Amino acid sequence: MRRLDYNSLVEELVSFIAQKVEEAKAEGVVIGISGGIDSATTAYLAVRALGRERVLGLIMPYYETQDVEDAKLVCETLGIEHRLISIKPIVESFEKTLSMELDEKSRGNIMARTRMILLYAHANARNLLVLGTSNRSEVLTGYFTKWGDGASDYAPLINLYKTEVWEIAKLLGVPDKIIRKKPSAGLWEGQTDEGELGISYRLLDEILHRLVDLKMPVHEIAEELGIPVEKVHHVENLIKRSAHKRRLPVGPEVGV
Repeated sequence: MRRLDYNSLVEELVSFIAQKVEEAKAEGVVIGISGGIDSATTAYLAVRALGRERVLGLIMPYYETQDVEDAKLVCETLGIEHRLISIKPIVESFEKTLSMELDEKSRGNIMARTRMILLYAHANARNLLVLGTSNRSEVLTGYFTKWGDGASDYAPLINLYKTEVWEIAKLLGVPDKIIRKKPSAGLWEGQTDEGELGISYRLLDEILHRLVDLKMPVHEIAEELGIPVEKVHHVENLIKRSAHKRRLPVGPEVGV
């Protein structure tokens, strides 16, 4: 993986947040706190950059799970203002209006977009920026909901791989139980990121770094990591299939 000076990196991320809030003349930031490592790390960075008085946390569960308690732990440890809003009745209202049976993925996407709406409602009402929690591993593989958790004004972690976020979290003092827990988007009961991606984050990041940053050939990556070439092709396909998620809508050229 990349060799980073994590202490310097933390200061860069903190400076980035402070600068963008200043440029926007915003009162602060609002963050969706899920109880996972990415949102916790983002919140810790924001408090260091702005002070706890300028950070609002929204806890927006569909299921009442341990994640809610973990999200509360983050907010209470940091001493930030936070609100707990169950999105279940909102999502159920959407589902009722649609008059159709939704599968888990479709419902999960509605959940993610509902959270985005709530974040921007608070941002607009209070002159805040929405601070996203996406990391580089998710963005490159398309593991996010378009116009859902992929939507934000700024995303401090967006150029950091998941394994790098873990290192940042340790430096910031994020609670150990959150660092050690299995990553999950909370889209349905028992859902895990690695289960859906079909690969562990540690191996995924090793492959992504070589594919994207070093632009190594597929067979060389497989040989260097001692893994089947199919694993590398799997990651390569995740990147290709999700290309549309990483750009704004495009249309045909007119009048050329």
